[in-house]
Amino acid sequence: MDYGSALEQIREAIRAQRDEGRVAGYIPELAQVQPDQFGMSVVTLEGQVHSVGQAQVRFSIQSISKLFALVLALQSEGDEVWTRVGREPSGSPFNSLVQLEHEEGKPRNPFINAGALVITDILCSRFAVPENAVAEFLQKACRNPAVHYNERVARSERMHCDRNAAMAYFMKSFGNLRNPVEKVLDAYCRQCAIEMNCEELASAVMFLANGGRVPWSGEVVLGSSMTKRLSALMLTCGTYEAAGDFAFRVGLPAKSGVGGGIVAVIPGECGICVWSPRLDEAGNSSAGSAALELLTTLTGRSVF
Repeated sequence: MDYGSALEQIREAIRAQRDEGRVAGYIPELAQVQPDQFGMSVVTLEGQVHSVGQAQVRFSIQSISKLFALVLALQSEGDEVWTRVGREPSGSPFNSLVQLEHEEGKPRNPFINAGALVITDILCSRFAVPENAVAEFLQKACRNPAVHYNERVARSERMHCDRNAAMAYFMKSFGNLRNPVEKVLDAYCRQCAIEMNCEELASAVMFLANGGRVPWSGEVVLGSSMTKRLSALMLTCGTYEAAGDFAFRVGLPAKSGVGGGIVAVIPGECGICVWSPRLDEAGNSSAGSAALELLTTLTGRSVF
């Protein structure tokens, strides 16, 4: 598959769509990002790296970090994770409180903010510094020890996380948060503020394309069955309330973040990351979603 040629076609085809949407202004540090940037990388299981645009510019991975935090929780607790967080699409915005009361403090899935806070709570019980555990996992996954969180972004996010705090206290009232709320929020905001580029993130999800095994080291991150289930969860829940439409148009397991990044995998073939800061109404990168749709159209590769 000539991914290099496909990426060049995509860069030209979606040029006009870089102006659609707006950056995540509710986090002041993210509001300062130059909005019309675009980068995209594909890393194959054979080790080929294909990139276009600003694929080596680091950005705030935000909710993409939820994927890797969940991996650490699954490594630590296995299926016990699902006693505290569900596996169903929410159909609601990622920061919605609406379902929590009706469902007695158990979030619909680990990729909305309430679910991610429960996963962070699990990591707070397992690791002395959980945000460092997530960063260290990513350093190893992309083979770059320089990956870490941006303290300015973390502080900006922490100062504007009232809705997350409300969800955390509400879940704690139901007994579904076991560590101090302030500790969980600190770890969560730092985890979201990790910075990576497209090439690093495409490499970091390679184990999902390879049945749970890191292709260059042979290390087993997750068993094949759990990897399959995690990929299914990405397909159904990874792009917020737009997950159904995203699956319809793109057809790949994916996880997005309000920093403008989206990671995706083609099982048995490659890891992918696209980044463009302007977001649609659901909080997914507008140009990034269009680029992934065009990639599966041009290559004929999807899970369907």
